[in-house]
Amino acid sequence: MDVKDIIKPENLVYEKTKVLTKTTMHYCPGCSHGVAHRLIAEVIDNLDIQDKAIAVAPVGCSVFAYNYIDIDWQEAAHGRAPAVATGIARTNPDKVVMCYQGDGDLASIGTAEIMHACNRGEDIVVIFINNGIYGMTGGQMAPTTLVGQVTSTTPCGRDTALNGYPLKITELIAQLPGTSYVTRQAVHTPAAIRKTRKAITKAYENAMAKKGTAFVEIVSTCNMGWKMPPVEANAWMEENMFPFYPLGDMKNSEKGAVEECYKQN
Repeated sequence: MDVKDIIKPENLVYEKTKVLTKTTMHYCPGCSHGVAHRLIAEVIDNLDIQDKAIAVAPVGCSVFAYNYIDIDWQEAAHGRAPAVATGIARTNPDKVVMCYQGDGDLASIGTAEIMHACNRGEDIVVIFINNGIYGMTGGQMAPTTLVGQVTSTTPCGRDTALNGYPLKITELIAQLPGTSYVTRQAVHTPAAIRKTRKAITKAYENAMAKKGTAFVEIVSTCNMGWKMPPVEANAWMEENMFPFYPLGDMKNSEKGAVEECYKQN
């Protein structure tokens, strides 16, 4: 077949991955969860691990993720996904386990669980959706809410004297010896989506190779909670979220090398 024939529209097929179900997603228009779901499903499909993949979803907008990604799922109490994932991964070492958590879940009530799971180097994937707000329960301030950001519980903006500072939990996690790969990405443009797909692929490959915890933060929008149209929300995210939560890899190492360093010291 000639190259010109290959690139004809009728020969270009972009099919939905079989790992996504046919269920219509319930997320608000413009929400980043849907894109993140698709990327996870595509990575699982590309790595041919659908029968080995297990995921844990706690409380939040993502709690119904089991309706959309066709793998085995376990629900967990608010913030406890890493603890549940630890049990699943240790009792099923042949499986690949993922936590899918929002910032109100992972960076607030679940801080202890995620920090200690990462410090132990559990061989799991963590997908962390950070939209700087409690999106499911009314748009309240989250640990990741920016200074000055207006929410339903900070109508005059987050005040550090009253509310403290935003928590850069991904930077903290990158310092832990049990993490092998820590990155922060986004899904607001085609280029960003490609980078995030690559990051999620690496995270799964690390977990499969038993290199330690792989952590992927996805800076996201919550246009309903932010009270903005989707396009405006994306622009606000670029202007305000990215300077404080810069995108890119923070850690890319072998857990064994880190462990050896600790032994020497």
